Amino acid sequence: MSYRESYEKWLASPALSQAEKDELTAISGDEKEIESRFFGPLEFGTAGLRGTMCVGLHQMNVHVIRHATQAFAEVILAEGAEAARRGVAICYDCRNHSDDFARETACVMAGNGIPVRLFDALRPTPEVSFAVREYGCIAGVNVTASHNPKEYNGYKVYWQDGAQLPPHHASAIAKKMEELDLFDCVKRMDYDEAVKQGKIVLMGAETDEAFLTQVMGQVNDKAAVERVADTFKMVYTPFHGTGYKLIPEALKRLGMKHVICVPEQMVIDGNFPTVASPNPENPEGFYLAVDLARKEGADFILGSDPDADRVGIMVRTGDGEFKVLSGNQTGVLLLDYLIGAKKRTGKLPEKPVALKTIVTTEMARKVAEDNGLQCYDTFTGFKFLAEKKDKLEGAGEGTVIFSYEESYGYMLGDYVRDKDAVTAALSLTEMAAWYAGQGMTLYDALLACYEKYGYYGEKTLNLVMPGLDGLKKMAALMAGLREAPPKEIAGVDVAQWKDYQDGSVVEVSSGAKSTMELSGSNVLRYELTDGTSLIVRPSGTEPKVKVYILANGKSREEADAKVAKYAAWAETLKQ
Repeated sequence: MSYRESYEKWLASPALSQAEKDELTAISGDEKEIESRFFGPLEFGTAGLRGTMCVGLHQMNVHVIRHATQAFAEVILAEGAEAARRGVAICYDCRNHSDDFARETACVMAGNGIPVRLFDALRPTPEVSFAVREYGCIAGVNVTASHNPKEYNGYKVYWQDGAQLPPHHASAIAKKMEELDLFDCVKRMDYDEAVKQGKIVLMGAETDEAFLTQVMGQVNDKAAVERVADTFKMVYTPFHGTGYKLIPEALKRLGMKHVICVPEQMVIDGNFPTVASPNPENPEGFYLAVDLARKEGADFILGSDPDADRVGIMVRTGDGEFKVLSGNQTGVLLLDYLIGAKKRTGKLPEKPVALKTIVTTEMARKVAEDNGLQCYDTFTGFKFLAEKKDKLEGAGEGTVIFSYEESYGYMLGDYVRDKDAVTAALSLTEMAAWYAGQGMTLYDALLACYEKYGYYGEKTLNLVMPGLDGLKKMAALMAGLREAPPKEIAGVDVAQWKDYQDGSVVEVSSGAKSTMELSGSNVLRYELTDGTSLIVRPSGTEPKVKVYILANGKSREEADAKVAKYAAWAETLKQ
């Protein structure tokens, strides 16, 4: 069906409200806009769906939500009646229409005879992962677009382990969506009737309390907080999102007396009025927090993204300024702290393990191995970290104490299988308080880690390729690198080519070939003779190719110089 035919089908469908039809009629003379909305469906992948909110086939709206949910319901029903009876947990964030989309998801699940546990209001992402595990659900859905701009929304899907969908289940849903008519296939139940019949049950404070009990179990050294509680101050911002309630509560239970919240950003608002982007990776979003920290004399700032699965921090430096720590730096600091704290308190398990993704700093491996831990890599995404954790622990090969990726995501404990800003906020604050007791800020601690483990530098470049031609450009870039892999980059010889699609490893000088454990992902990696790793991969959720630079050196200047040199090379890939 052509995009024009899809447009006309939508316009004629009785499923659309008059307001939706008016929206489509308003673009009747804009062929480019019609094409952008109807050239094809949103692709359902392991991250679910993500797109801008408006009426159309390639957009996020109630019709696309119902269609995806019907497909998901049929995949669940195919698991058998016993599996389906276990039900689905549903969560949503602060974004515009998130509550509507979550309710529609619940109505379709109920219409298919699948019981639903729906949160009574917005909640952090890790809580849906927790709820799936806590209540023995077969699956979960979270309506969120994480840190994307306000125009976006998304639909993340979880399986019974509490992790996001493995590839084969995502493929099954995508296949069902292709088979089912977008409008005619949907089985839906009235919301009020479903609640009345007990097919939709609301979750509330009891689930929060069960979750927080597990979170507080991750405290390693509460005494360290108590020693500085009267003087140690921190600033927190939820960026208008779901962390506003549980993160301050967890920190209060930790023993923090001075958690100063940014009042303007404690207001729940899917328009994110105080920031251009509600992303803790972006330093400019912390401007209100920095002003407040200066006013209150705080050394530590913590911010969670709108769905509270990622967390970023800022710390006061020696010159009194505030510096954003990268996800790589934060993870290294926290790993080093957790190892020390667990040793001090007798909580370090036998065969301790750290997990990271292939694009996360190699400094984490150095920290782990220097302290007697095993460190394993996985593909990008917490479903892979969760899968590796379950595999290692199930086989008795080790106990994972910490999992993280460079994009500000951290996972601790056994009760979630996704990144978790609530627990990370707790552990980061405990760490900051412990260092405060030593007369150090986290910036001092980071410098000490570099002195101890060596100097590392990392950078991620986003080669944005928007529009209808973007996917073609991304595919062409990856194909070109495979057809003619570089033998040198920025004047430095390439020692190894690694292709995670087929798991192949090629020694450039000899041509010798071998295979690695990981395969099945569209990622290329180049190991250079100066010890730098360069990784190239298309984003799974946004129109861009990401280039990761992982460098090290004998000094900070050497590591930074390598990063700058290879960043200049990466920019040429977009041309």
